[in-house]
Amino acid sequence: MPDPDSSSDFASRLWRGLRLLITGSDHEPSLRESLEEAIDEHDDVGAARDDLSPVERAMLKNMLHFGEREAGDICVPRSDMVVFDIADGFPALVAQFKEAGHSRVPVFRGDRDHIIGMAHIKDVYAHIADTFDDRVSSRRLQELPIEPLLRPVLFVPAAMRIVDLLARMRAGRTHMAMIVDEYGGTDGLVTIEDLVEEIVGDIEDEHDEDEAALLQSINDRLWEADARLPLEDLEEELGQSFADAEIGDEVDTLGGMVFMLAGRVPAMGETVEHPSGWRFEVIDGDPRMVKRLRLHAPADRVAA
Repeated sequence: MPDPDSSSDFASRLWRGLRLLITGSDHEPSLRESLEEAIDEHDDVGAARDDLSPVERAMLKNMLHFGEREAGDICVPRSDMVVFDIADGFPALVAQFKEAGHSRVPVFRGDRDHIIGMAHIKDVYAHIADTFDDRVSSRRLQELPIEPLLRPVLFVPAAMRIVDLLARMRAGRTHMAMIVDEYGGTDGLVTIEDLVEEIVGDIEDEHDEDEAALLQSINDRLWEADARLPLEDLEEELGQSFADAEIGDEVDTLGGMVFMLAGRVPAMGETVEHPSGWRFEVIDGDPRMVKRLRLHAPADRVAA
């Protein structure tokens, strides 16, 4: 009677040999690869009743690749950070919370490369309530020190994997981390919300800017757009691919693409042309960055 163990061993060796012959590799699929393959196969055959929804499957895929991304990939860039100069005083801090709609803001002394802590709106208003009575003095408000209210900030390199960053933030019970370069300068910031969005997708709240405001149609040949508009969203809206060897694949935003095409920060009123014939006119900006552009379609464009 054949030994079942030897038969199983033979079948295993046979399968390994066939895989090596077909794929040229004796690589055993990892758990990550096996799970992703199972999800892909499930997408192909369709979902049964009470099975995982498309949203759940998308979240599972995002979780499988969560550990591959780095902090620098998802951070709010330095130029877009909402920060506060401690020299501006307490009333200005209160006003900034009201204007920005954020619950936390990094505080710096001198410049953005010298972040000294993070102010939380809960601490600010609790201190106001504890300090003042009904006869609030604007002079006393102006003199109120900010530094005692600041919470410590986590500083991490751009190359840190976001799964490790999440663990650090959980351990430190902090919702914000500053991304620094090799010289200690500020590259950007990451919040817990940024990390969660890598799994569940964008989370919009009442303070987020309406996406429609990032791209406004003037007529069928003219648009105005925020330079922060994701290039992928622009291409989808216009039905036009802006992929080009001159630009490369490292550009994520409209402003980044225009910067790459010009080779510098274009000045106000300057027009930059794309190889496809589209022209991008700078209508708002400063010497450091482009803020808003007017998009001119090529003459031979067929409406999408």
